[in-house]
Amino acid sequence: MLTPRRIEIFKAIVDEYIRTAEPVGSKTLQKKYRLPYSSATIRNDMQVLEEMGYLEKTHTSSGRIPSTQGYRFYCENLLSSSGLDKKMEVAIQDAFNLSNMSMEEAVHQSCAILSAMTNMTTGAIGPDSANQRLENIKLFPLDDRNTVCVFITNTGHTETGNFHFDEAVSLRDIENCTEILNSRLKGVRINELAQRMEELKPVLAAEVERHDILFTAFVKAFVKFASENVYFSGKDRMLYQPEFENIDKLKSLMSLLEDPSVWRGISSSENAVAVRTARGAELTWLDDVAVVRSSFHVNDHESGQLLVVGPSRMNYDRVVSMIEYAAQMIEKMYLRGGDGNKYE
Repeated sequence: MLTPRRIEIFKAIVDEYIRTAEPVGSKTLQKKYRLPYSSATIRNDMQVLEEMGYLEKTHTSSGRIPSTQGYRFYCENLLSSSGLDKKMEVAIQDAFNLSNMSMEEAVHQSCAILSAMTNMTTGAIGPDSANQRLENIKLFPLDDRNTVCVFITNTGHTETGNFHFDEAVSLRDIENCTEILNSRLKGVRINELAQRMEELKPVLAAEVERHDILFTAFVKAFVKFASENVYFSGKDRMLYQPEFENIDKLKSLMSLLEDPSVWRGISSSENAVAVRTARGAELTWLDDVAVVRSSFHVNDHESGQLLVVGPSRMNYDRVVSMIEYAAQMIEKMYLRGGDGNKYE
C-alpha cells in the first residue's frame, strides 16, 4: 500500500538518484532529507516499494534506484508545477527574437539551447508529410550549375534545397522542367512524388535537353522531402551520462538516433512504457532511455514535436517545463507567420 510516508520516501529517493546517479540508502535519506523516521522504518518501506515495483536494488550497493514503473508513477503524480526558471525562460525566448530568422533556424537554435541546458540530446520532428500535397515548385538558378529549389505544399509549408549539377544546365531546361512538373504533379501526395516522376520520364526526355540531370536531382529531393523529417542536436552529450558508459548501451542509443522512422511511433514500440503528464507532455521509457516530447501546432490539422532524449535518470520537472515552454514559443512563431520550413 502506498502510504503518505512511503510516497515521501519514494520521492526523496527519486530526487536524490536524479541528482547523484548513485543508489540511495536509508542513512542518506535521513541525513540529507531529514526524514523523521528511523533507519529501520525507512529500510522496511524501501523493501515494500521494491516489492511493489517502484524501486530496484542494484548488485553493487544496498541502496535502491527507481524502476521504470517508479519513474512513471513519479511523473504522473509527483512532478511539481513550479514552472520554468526565469533565466531559462529568457534564454529560450531569445532563440525566437532574432529578426529574419526562419522557422527551421528557430527550431534548431531552440534544440541547441535545450541540449545545453539539459546536457542531453534534443530534437524536433516536423509535421508529417504523408498527408501533404504538392502545390507548386519554384526554381531559382544561381548559375548554370547551381539552383535553389523551393517546394510548396497545399498546407503552406515550404522545403528549400540546393541543386548542384555536375554539368551545366541551361535556363531553358530549368524553366521547361519546372513547367512540366507543376502541371503534372500538382495535388500529388508528397510521399508519391518520386514514384510519379518515373511516369514523367518520357515527357521530360522529349521536352528537356538535360532531362537526366534534372530528373535525378528532383527524385532525390522528393525522396528526402517525403522521409521522416527529424533533427537532433547534442548527440555527443550522451557520452557524459554515466548510464551510457556501457558501450553496447551507447551503440543501441546511437542506432535509435540514426533511424528517423522510430521517433513518431516510439510510444507504441515493443517494451515501451508511456504516460502523459498533467501538463500535457508525453514521456516514454524504452529500456534505459527516456524520451520527453511536447507538441506544437502548425495549423488546425498538423503538428510537430520537440523532444529530449536521455537516461531514465533525468530531472523530469525541469525538462518538462523547458520543453513545453519552447514548444509554446514555436507555436506562437507559426501563428505570427513563420515560414514553416522543415527541419533538415
